Amino acid sequence: MPTTVLDIEQHLLLLELEAPFDKRDVQLARRRMAKRWHPDVAPAGRQFEHERHLKAINEAADQLERIAEGSRGGKVSQNAVRVSAAAARREREEAGRRAYEAEQRARAAAKDKAEHDPFGARVPDHSVVHRYARCVSYPEWGVGTVAGIYFSNEEHAGEEVQQWARVKFAHGIRTVPAGSLKFVDFSKPDPAEERVERFLVAAQRAMAEGEYELAAQRLIYARDAEPRNVAVLRLMTLAFWQAGRLDAAARAVRDWARVDGSRPAAHRFAARIYEDMGAVDLAEEAADRAAQRGPSDASAWERLGRLRLTLMDREGALQALRKASSLGAGGEVPGLIRQALALEPRRVSQSA
Repeated sequence: MPTTVLDIEQHLLLLELEAPFDKRDVQLARRRMAKRWHPDVAPAGRQFEHERHLKAINEAADQLERIAEGSRGGKVSQNAVRVSAAAARREREEAGRRAYEAEQRARAAAKDKAEHDPFGARVPDHSVVHRYARCVSYPEWGVGTVAGIYFSNEEHAGEEVQQWARVKFAHGIRTVPAGSLKFVDFSKPDPAEERVERFLVAAQRAMAEGEYELAAQRLIYARDAEPRNVAVLRLMTLAFWQAGRLDAAARAVRDWARVDGSRPAAHRFAARIYEDMGAVDLAEEAADRAAQRGPSDASAWERLGRLRLTLMDREGALQALRKASSLGAGGEVPGLIRQALALEPRRVSQSA
């Protein structure tokens, strides 16, 4: 609880008193104001107003007397009043800020409730047989407790009746289509294949909506269920890459290559990711592995030749680019070959 700061300036205004002051000044001001605000001298119908104001005057006078008694020399200076007023203003500003933040939180909570829990005050339309369930569309929510099943639009003729479920998850209550729930029986183990399928479908939906960070997070859950699932590792690599998280994409593609290294796809992705990271030497090694595992892929040889050209490897670049040309690659290959031919050949040291 924040400490309330005494505002001496406000008490002085209430008593019509000015600083500096002592206990005697406060007593005289109290008597003067009591004669003016006593309920017995109040006009008709204003007795209650005078009574409240006189009570505030007496409370202010009591506090000012205590302050004066505790002050040096029994007198409160004008500077002490200014300091008290500044502290009180800061305290009021802080209280206003806290009240504003509390109001914003309450509005956000009300908005969240209106959006995700529209059936909160309504008695369920249907009994709940299964208590726990997952949402297939959002598997990262985990297992939630089903609070009720509801039907909407049943009162409007001609409109399709929709069935909804009100589910309490760890992060809050959500209202989701009842068909998107998969009920959980804790007496049986949850197979890893089902977890992979749930998160894989959810990740594909997130990637279709352009939410690559969310898709990558869902794919991490799928990978934890089956660390050697090639489809999961491939999609995770793509999700991290599209999200711009190149370090995470490089780690994912290395895991993919360990599991499925005999095929060129993982090495081809690795070459492109390493190149985006600026690690041209690693990209060249990955491109070489991709070309060796897919010798009929002209684009793989072209990429290898271009990377070797960047590394100033004349002979290696020419070998890869000529291989790409023999496989029918066109486009930039002739120009790259001319660039390689323009490089100075490496000198081979001869022993005496």
